[in-house]
Amino acid sequence: MASISRNRRRSAPVTRAYAESLPFPEQSLDAAMAILTVHHWSDLTAGPAELRRVSARRVILTWDPVTEREFWLLREYLPELAEKTAGLTSLDAVVTSLARVGADVSVVPVPIPADCTDGFLGAYWRQTHRYLDPQARAAISAFTHLDRHVLGPALQRLKADITTGRWHHGRKSLLNADTLDLGYRLVTAH
Repeated sequence: MASISRNRRRSAPVTRAYAESLPFPEQSLDAAMAILTVHHWSDLTAGPAELRRVSARRVILTWDPVTEREFWLLREYLPELAEKTAGLTSLDAVVTSLARVGADVSVVPVPIPADCTDGFLGAYWRQTHRYLDPQARAAISAFTHLDRHVLGPALQRLKADITTGRWHHGRKSLLNADTLDLGYRLVTAH
């Protein structure tokens, strides 16, 4: 929120609120959007109902934990994180909750570009050194789910594998890819 406040003069108005209780009149917005946040909602029934109340068009960027488990970072270095995120809100639950409030729902994969700079968990899939940067990790909420006794050794293994070239060995197709499907999905509801 600090960056929002600091740049307020140059940006659009900002309202800080909870998805389950939006401070807007009924159908007052052209569209409602939730970006990588549904797993933080306390009520998966109230959130979609509120989105529907304030707008007929809803867009949610979320992820599929099943696909995410195959991400090299989780599979090879942080399987504990895959276990923890498996218990968060599933893609099926998001779709079901939107359909339950009468929405026509569509789901589209969002491939992540190799040079992504947005700072979410899968953003640096080909920029492996970024996962070693504490500032980059601080912007990724998934890392808050891990004990430092788990994260520290995993990052040391990753650093060693990058330094020795082991990480790059056998990953030719990954390193040549322009995009990667890490399970991120754009869910639209009308």
